[in-house]
Amino acid sequence: MEQNISQRAVFVFFIALFCFAILLAGKLIAPFFAIIILGIVFTGVFNPVFKFFSKKLAPKTASVLTCILIFFVVLIPVVFFVGVLSKEAFTLYAMAKDAVFSNQLKNLLETTQVLERFNELLVKAGVEKVVTWDELISPISELGKFVGFSLFEQARFITSNVFNIVLYFCLMLIVVFYMFIDGDQFIKYIYDLSPLPDEHDEKLFGKFKDMAGAVLIGNGLGGLIQGVAGGTLFLFLGWNSPFLWGVIMGFLAFLPIVGIGIVMVPTAAILMLKSRLAAGVFVLVFYAVLSWGIEYIFKPRVVGNRVRMHPLIVFFAIIGGLKAYGLLGIIYGPLIATLFLTLADIYFSSFQFMVEPGKVHKVK
Repeated sequence: MEQNISQRAVFVFFIALFCFAILLAGKLIAPFFAIIILGIVFTGVFNPVFKFFSKKLAPKTASVLTCILIFFVVLIPVVFFVGVLSKEAFTLYAMAKDAVFSNQLKNLLETTQVLERFNELLVKAGVEKVVTWDELISPISELGKFVGFSLFEQARFITSNVFNIVLYFCLMLIVVFYMFIDGDQFIKYIYDLSPLPDEHDEKLFGKFKDMAGAVLIGNGLGGLIQGVAGGTLFLFLGWNSPFLWGVIMGFLAFLPIVGIGIVMVPTAAILMLKSRLAAGVFVLVFYAVLSWGIEYIFKPRVVGNRVRMHPLIVFFAIIGGLKAYGLLGIIYGPLIATLFLTLADIYFSSFQFMVEPGKVHKVK
């Protein structure tokens, strides 16, 4: 009896000491948490490339070549992309600040006499409040200033911290390099360290891997295609800052339900108000075909049906991730939602009977 009490005391002390060590280790890697997460994600995305190189080369050589490819495929285009984005974002901010766009939109809408008819209906309904175009357009102008200034500030921050960005990117490549070589041993170590059964650990890791692929490959390439197509369309239509609008649509493409329709539908409406009916209809058809093709043809072929998550959950996961973690929230949000949903499935399948003995949940 005394031996059992002694063993429990030693175990409790060990757990307390182990938790303290985990806390200290977490504090050490906290500044590099984003680098490590991105490194793991990029490892999963470029793993097929590494396997292709490793068929003919040694693992270290294949890993080096893959990291060099990541450097040129990711970092170099981003630097160019940020430089152009900074100029166009500042142009949008200046136009919104000087009320150039809002005045053009106001003059366009005034020719339709829609608001006058609406005010007449309000008067007939007994409402004396008169609505003006300035009141309706002001939020759009403020939104334009906010979006333009925010993008400009982000782009300026990146360009003014190029050295730090390159340093962090190289640190991420170090993580990628060793994950390619020792990734299997690292995963096995995590499995051994986890108190969960191996099938649960494998389920968690598999879901994370699938979701990372869906976010970066499926949504990333889908957003790139829609952004490039949308920016090219705006260039063809003669709109200002087509590159900036392409970037905005590229990010909006990550959001299910709404997507690039936030930009495309108002664009079609403005064209129709300008008596360019054919152009407006073309924009709507272009948007419908592009969105349908990406969602129902491109993504299923690239990602497959491995990741099944309700669009509403993905929508709020990305919005909440952006608010909590900034731009990286596009990745963090869906991953956190995946963690919660996977743990919920494990709870229903393996632990619910302990908490609620008479209740059975069918896991889909």
